[in-house]
Amino acid sequence: MKPVSARDFFIDTFGSAPHHIASAPARVNLIGEHTDYNGGEVLPIGIDHRTHVAVRARTDRDVSRVASSTHESVGSFDAREPARSGQWWDYVAGVVREISASDARVPQLDIAVTSDVPAGAGLSSSAAIAVATALAIGDLLALGMSAQHAAEVAWRAETGFVGVPCGIMDQFASALAHDGSALHVWCDTMRTEHVRCDEHVLIFDTGVSRGLRQSAFATRRDECARALVAIQRHHPEVAQLAHASMAAVNESGLEGVLRKRATHVVEENARVKQAVGALAESGTIPGELLVASHASLRDLYECSSPELDWFVENALEFPGVRGARLTGAGWGGCAIATGEAEALSAAAGPLAASYAEQFPHSARTWVVRPAVGARIEE
Repeated sequence: MKPVSARDFFIDTFGSAPHHIASAPARVNLIGEHTDYNGGEVLPIGIDHRTHVAVRARTDRDVSRVASSTHESVGSFDAREPARSGQWWDYVAGVVREISASDARVPQLDIAVTSDVPAGAGLSSSAAIAVATALAIGDLLALGMSAQHAAEVAWRAETGFVGVPCGIMDQFASALAHDGSALHVWCDTMRTEHVRCDEHVLIFDTGVSRGLRQSAFATRRDECARALVAIQRHHPEVAQLAHASMAAVNESGLEGVLRKRATHVVEENARVKQAVGALAESGTIPGELLVASHASLRDLYECSSPELDWFVENALEFPGVRGARLTGAGWGGCAIATGEAEALSAAAGPLAASYAEQFPHSARTWVVRPAVGARIEE
């Protein structure tokens, strides 16, 4: 939505204008899946679907109120001691708690959220809400909050308050993305660089919703931690699973599920490095890297689904489509394809129509390019 929509929604809800509005985009990860919380590298872009957060300090000290144009319920919490409710506004309340923890005095607030980011599709609607909230409140309190600081606040809110054990990729991508660039993130050190990216990306939302808290995400994270412990018995110098080599994996004696998980993480991290090199040279990613990533997520990390596999197989049949894979945590949500812009646009409709004949879901599609990250709107 445009900033004026956020302003109008705020006025309709709370009776007068907000003091500050910030926005943050959804993100799509080009490659580097399940590497972030394993200390590896990722390569996301921001996309032109945004969440806007409008805020105003309340004159009373009773309660903070939160409204969303996409949710019927209006939430409330005490900005002095935010408590987790299990509702969507925990992402907002968590940000307030994190800012308060840094010795900033946060008043009671009125907060309105508008968004055209599809929830549950794996495009990080939660990160967009949290990053935009952090930036808006930081502006309200004149904290001089940088985009990276907003990302760190949002990550702590999602992991520590909401309870989703995610890595930093989603928040960093939403906060730091640039037009025409992919964001190369080293998740162990939080180092970032912008890499030329001329890619057009077809996003295909399978309509299969999955929430990280209800999925096997936590199980996979635990398996990776156990694999790292096994590797460290032979190679104590390996600090993170993504830092291991395949030789170290082989020498560790890992078998079964733990070997699968470790192999995916190590090889996926290598694919990110290859993709970054290709972008720097040509602005595009070889399609075979994306296809290999999907095969690894399907077979080794076991987080794909029949719908995601169907899309990858069928998208590659269209002339001008170079590569395809699932994106996000998996178990539903979105897949992507890359290639010529005209080819992607031409493929979107037929793919969605054919998909509807195969599955009891309605697909949504968008063709996007890298877009700007979080910003103050007014």
